[in-house]
Amino acid sequence: MGVTGPPGPVMDRDEVDRALARLGAEHEAIETSLLALQDHAGRRLLEGAELTGTTKERWTAAEASITLLWAYFDAYSDALRDARNIRSRRRWSSREDLVELTELLRGESVTVAGSATATANAPTLAGTGKLSERFSLAALVERMNELYATSLDMVVAADAVWSALPARIDLLAAELQRTRRLAHSVGVRPGEHPSGDDLERITRTLTSLRERVVSDPLAFWRPAQGSSAPGGGRPDTTTYDREARALEDVRREIDAVLTVRQDAEARLLRLRDTLSRADRTLAEARSARGEVLAKIAASEVPAVSGPSTALQEQLARASEYRRHAQWHRLSPLLESLEEKAEDELLRARESLTAVTAPLAVRAELRGRLDAYKAKVARHGFAEDPFLVERYDAARRMLWSAPCDLRVAEDAVLRYQHAAADVLSPRIPEQGEPRDRAHRVGDADGRGES
Repeated sequence: MGVTGPPGPVMDRDEVDRALARLGAEHEAIETSLLALQDHAGRRLLEGAELTGTTKERWTAAEASITLLWAYFDAYSDALRDARNIRSRRRWSSREDLVELTELLRGESVTVAGSATATANAPTLAGTGKLSERFSLAALVERMNELYATSLDMVVAADAVWSALPARIDLLAAELQRTRRLAHSVGVRPGEHPSGDDLERITRTLTSLRERVVSDPLAFWRPAQGSSAPGGGRPDTTTYDREARALEDVRREIDAVLTVRQDAEARLLRLRDTLSRADRTLAEARSARGEVLAKIAASEVPAVSGPSTALQEQLARASEYRRHAQWHRLSPLLESLEEKAEDELLRARESLTAVTAPLAVRAELRGRLDAYKAKVARHGFAEDPFLVERYDAARRMLWSAPCDLRVAEDAVLRYQHAAADVLSPRIPEQGEPRDRAHRVGDADGRGES
């Protein structure tokens, strides 16, 4: 919609003709805009809706503004028709005609009477105590522009919210129903599983959200900062987005429960096998401890605990959940059990290692003793009486029960040192027999540990 020029002195015929042409074009543009507003889908929806809150208040004012708009337009049309009639009286308008036309086209010659309802609610006449106003045609066009912009902004905003949110809420509600059916099939129900409670809360929130969006769409409209164009802004989807994310979280939880349902038997079998291996390892550790206590003297052997009854009870409970298709309870229990079962197997292996450590030490000493005996034999000293005596002493200690590992280790060391002396003899002194050099270590005490 355009705006006419400012008032001025008496217009001549050319100025009058140009003004009438401009006013005629404005009249056509205004009429087109008003008809478009009248036929706007958002306006028709607003007329038929049961509104509340902000939308109800603003629509009451907008309806009054639209009523005034038509009243202004009718007055504008009448004034334009009168001006055209005066101009058409004569081909060459007289001075009196031009004065009348100037007053009509530039002066405050248009009187607009508003209805009681319109003047009570419209932002123009409300509170003024007047049932009519006088305008120039230029001021009237400006006033119509203001009312049109505010009315269109309200209609476009409401229509934008209605076009965006209800459909998206309905789609999310449909997805919610599918998720609820799937959740129910795997035992995720309100009061029994947190995700079941979440589904109930999301359902209530979406139902309430849709009702509020339908009755008060402007409560969900965020105007664009600094925008003066009608409908500048966007729908506020904060609540919708939050519930959509919550539903996605529930869906992932249900997917996890479904995964448990699909491979529950395989996971239970693996759990049974892991716990069985842990029990066998602990049994082996207990048996080994008895052997160590019988065969090794003066050694601290750690105690071996029995199998975990708590884990066996939890495994039995997991099997019970599977039999009764309580997948939502089985899911977290299996995850916890799998971690605990691996820890139990590791504990059993560490216990076996700790218990059998003295046997491993004895085995290492036996191996070392035999390795040195073989080395001595390769160098031709297998029958050396001194080495045979040291070897037999160490062997008796290592192959006797109970075996004192500290004493046996000392005996093995003495044999090692004696063997080292034999394999690397010192140079004899002048006049000393060579075999004497082999024995001097014993006399001097070399090789004793």
